[in-house]
Amino acid sequence: MFRLIDSLAFAGGAMRKTRMGRHALAAMLALPLLAGCAGHQRPAPPSAIAPLHVLTSGGFNAAFDVLAAQYTKANGTPIIIGHGPSMGTTANAIPARLARGEDADVVILARSALDDLVAKGKVSADTPVDLALSKIAVAVKEGALAPDISSVAAVRQALLAARSIAWSDSASGVYIQTTMLDKLGVAQQVRAKGRMIPATPVGQIVAQGEAEIGFQQLSELLPVKGIRIVGLLPDSLQKVTAFSGGVVATSRHSAQARALLKFLTSSKAEKAIRASGMEPAPHKVKP
Repeated sequence: MFRLIDSLAFAGGAMRKTRMGRHALAAMLALPLLAGCAGHQRPAPPSAIAPLHVLTSGGFNAAFDVLAAQYTKANGTPIIIGHGPSMGTTANAIPARLARGEDADVVILARSALDDLVAKGKVSADTPVDLALSKIAVAVKEGALAPDISSVAAVRQALLAARSIAWSDSASGVYIQTTMLDKLGVAQQVRAKGRMIPATPVGQIVAQGEAEIGFQQLSELLPVKGIRIVGLLPDSLQKVTAFSGGVVATSRHSAQARALLKFLTSSKAEKAIRASGMEPAPHKVKP
C-alpha cells in the first residue's frame, strides 16, 4: 500500500517537473519573438538573382555560349539563352519572337536587323552596341574535293560547276542571293540550282549531302561536324556582318542587361569571340 502511494507521489512530481520544463522551454522560444517586437529582427535572406533572357542569332551562338557561362560564374547572374535567325520568316526568328511578346532582356543579331528593331521600338534606342565582325566562308562535305575559291573568277567557276548550292536566310544568305550572284553575273544560272535555307544551319545541309557547296558565316560553319571548310570568300566578294546587342524595350532588368552588354564589349570577351571565327568589333557604342 505504501509502495503504491509512494509511486503515485513520484509520478505526480515528475509530471509537475515536466510541466515546469515545458513552460520554461516555451518562455525561451518566445525570447526571439519578443526581441523582434523590440526592433531586433534578423535581416531577411537575400533574394535570388533574376535570370537574364537573351536571344542570340547563329553567328554569335558559339561565342555567347562560352561568354554566358563566364559571366554567370563571375557575377552570379543566370542567363537563359534562346537561339534564332536575325531575320527571315520562320517562327524562331528573333524579330518574330519579339513581335509575339516573348520574354527577353537582350538580343544579339546582325546590326541591320537590330537597327530595324530599334526603329520599331522593340529595342531601346540608346543601347545598341557592336560586338563582333563576321565573314562568309565556303564549305563542302567532309571528304569532298575542295573547289578553288582564291579569286573572283574561281568563285564564279565553282558556282557554275556545283550541282547544288545552299545559303542561309539570314544576313549572309540575303547578301549572296541579292548582291553577290548579280555581281558575278551568274544569278540566273545559280538561283535555279541554289536554295535559301531557313533556320537550319547551312553546314548541316552540306553534311547531309543535300547541297554540294554551302555559304554561311564562318562562326556558324565551324561548330558543324561532317563538313570541310574551304575558306573565306575573297575580299572583293566578302560581306562583313557586324553582330550587335541591344536591350529589349520591355525588359524588367534593364540595368543588368546593360551590364551584360558592357561585359561583351570588354577585353574579357575577345578570346571567345576570336575562337568562334569572328573578330571583336573595333568601334563600340557604349551602352
